[in-house]
Order: sequence, then structure tokens, then C-alpha cells
Amino acid sequence: MKKVIVIGAGPAGMMAAITAAKNNYKVTLLESNEKIGKKLFITGKGRCNVTNSKDISEFFDYIPGNPHFLYSALYSYTNEDTINFFESQGIKLKSERGGRVFPLSDKSSDIIKGLQKELINNNVEIKLNSKVTNLKFSNGNIEEVQINNNYYIKGDYFIIATGGVSYPLTGSTGDGLKFSKSLGHTIVSLKPSLVPIEIKDSWIKDLLGLNLKNIEITLLKDGAKKPLYKDQGEILFTSYGASGPLILKASRYIEKGINYYLNLDLKPALSYDELDKRIQKDFKKYINKDFKNSLDDLLPKKIIPIIISLSCIDENKKVNEITKEERKFLVNLIKSIKMNIKGLRPIEEAIVTSGGVNTLEIDPSTMKSKLISNLSFAGEVIDVDAFTGGYNVQIALSTGYLAGSNI
Repeated sequence: MKKVIVIGAGPAGMMAAITAAKNNYKVTLLESNEKIGKKLFITGKGRCNVTNSKDISEFFDYIPGNPHFLYSALYSYTNEDTINFFESQGIKLKSERGGRVFPLSDKSSDIIKGLQKELINNNVEIKLNSKVTNLKFSNGNIEEVQINNNYYIKGDYFIIATGGVSYPLTGSTGDGLKFSKSLGHTIVSLKPSLVPIEIKDSWIKDLLGLNLKNIEITLLKDGAKKPLYKDQGEILFTSYGASGPLILKASRYIEKGINYYLNLDLKPALSYDELDKRIQKDFKKYINKDFKNSLDDLLPKKIIPIIISLSCIDENKKVNEITKEERKFLVNLIKSIKMNIKGLRPIEEAIVTSGGVNTLEIDPSTMKSKLISNLSFAGEVIDVDAFTGGYNVQIALSTGYLAGSNI
């Protein structure tokens, strides 16, 4: 019986191991951590956004990193297959805003238990605390892998599913990329994807902890009129800048060495004229108040001092003394607060790594290496990445399934 070695027990590696075992191969799953699914455990803030309920044809709109490469994988193992897999394990799922699918229990541990149960049922040998430190290669094939700089394990076929380099404490330390490079594969340069953004403006620190919902951000490059990214949703202000779903998505379009800025629209549901009328209504209500006390009905309390400062209107000025020009400037400010981007947070803080093994060197219909006859890849080690919303976990499961099905 052919022996398959799967390196990495994240969702891609676990699904590859399960699928290979179901196809009657003897499978050993190697994991450097003390438990399987360590990164999966923290996804979705510990709730595990396991896939998305949108039609599979829509997934490609949410995959900025090599979507065409993933057609075979996502159609071979769809989001419906993922849902059926976990529900057949007795794990009830639910769909939330934007089609995000979570376990009904809100516990990522349930998803990991479901995968573990299937590994055990299919007699996959799971070796924990087993870090692959070297590969033996000859005559165009991998022959064995070294574990913990100590002993070697022989295999007939190998699947690398070690992830990228984000969240290294979960085991994503880039080892699989090093092995792949040593075997002759090209590694597309790595950069953080889905990572918080650092903001230059000093006033940003005064917004620490403020969570804004139903706002719109526009990402622009200095000197360009066409937005790189624009969307509505939620952001969270941090000590260094901003995070949250909108910011994480925007980060995917930011390159080193280029100046970018964000325009923040606090009231995207209102046009300029509608917002002007709303402010006039509030000013009429607070006609004898100071300007600093006139915006409580319109904006979150924490951001009002920033708006007052940026508006250059004296905070102690009476509302009835504010000029039309000042009011119009205030409207424009609320619709377009400029935030100058300093850069991205380190790649170690990224949810996903952009870059990895070049997709041109992998057969998209099988996940087999085009260079090494007994090697396949699965998951984030490949140069593919998607936005938040369950898409990245689905990519891991789909590529893992394809890798395990084609040995």
C-alpha cells in the first residue's frame, strides 16, 4: 500500500489526509505543534468562520490572489460539500451576515473535533510535536522526511500543507516554503494580506477602542483619482491606527514604498445635501449651544472632538454664529475624513499570507507539483489568498481535498 506523508495539520492538511485515506492510502499526518488545527482554533475570533454560504460562483469575486487557479479546487469541493461534511459529523452550522458560516455553538473546537474524528475513523496516523526539518530528495522524487533533526520517515508521496508565515505561534513559520524552494519551486514574494493598517495622523490615538459600523472607506494612492478599494462596513481604531473587516480588506491593495491614504465617510447613507439638511436640523435644535455640544445626535461621542478640531471651527462658538461656509466644510469633512497611511502591521499579525509557491508550477486540477513527481501542495503555502468571510478556510479545504484525491 502506497504511503502518503502530509506535512501540516491545518484545515488543508487534515482534509488532504482524510481524502487520501479514503482512497485507500496509508497516511501519516505530521504536525509540529502539540495539537492539530492550532490556527483554525483562533479563526473568526475563536468561532471559526468555516466557509461562506454564497453561491460558489461568487467566491472568485472575493479572491484577489490568483482566483482562476482555484476553479477546479472550489468546484471539486464546494462550500456545500464543506457544510455537508460537518453536519454529517453532527456539527450544526449557521449562516450570518455576508453569508459567513459558523458552528452553531460558536466554538472552533467543534470544527476541529469533526476533522479529528474523521482522521481517526479513516486510520490516519497523527504524529504531533513532529517538526519536519529536512527532506531527502533524489532522482526527481522525495524519499523521506527528517523529524525534529532526528529520525527519518519514508514515504511514497508527499503533500506540503504548512501554511504561510502569518501567526507563527500557530506553526505557520514558513518551513514549507523553504522546503519548496530547496526542491526548485519559485516562491512569490511574501507580504501580509488581511492585516491592520498603521495611520500617521496623531489624532488617531484619541480614537483608541472606537468601533464604527455602517461607514465607508475609500483607499487611494497619492496622485491617483481612481480608488483602489471602496466598501462599507465596520472598522476599529487601535493604538497604532485601524483594524476591522474593512481595513483588513483594504490592506490587500497596499504595496511597500508607495504613499496611500484612506477617506472615511461617517454617513454613507446620506448624500451631501441630505447630510447638510440633517446638520441644519440639529443646529436649529441646539441653536443657543456651543458648537462642541451640537453634534451628539449625529456622531459617536469619542469622535466629536476630532471632527471639531479638523473642522477648524471654534468649539465654543455658538451654533447660531456658524457660517454657511463653515457648515459646508463640516459636511465635506464628515463625508471624507482623510487618514494618511504609514504602512501595514507586521506579516506575523496578518490573518493570511499573500505570496507562496508559484501557481504556474502547480497543476490546478490536481494540486500536483509540475517539478516533483511525488509532491502536491494544499492551502496557504500556495500563492493564493482571499478576503475574510470564510473564503480562505474553504480554499484550504478544497485544495486539500484535490491534493488528497490525486495521488
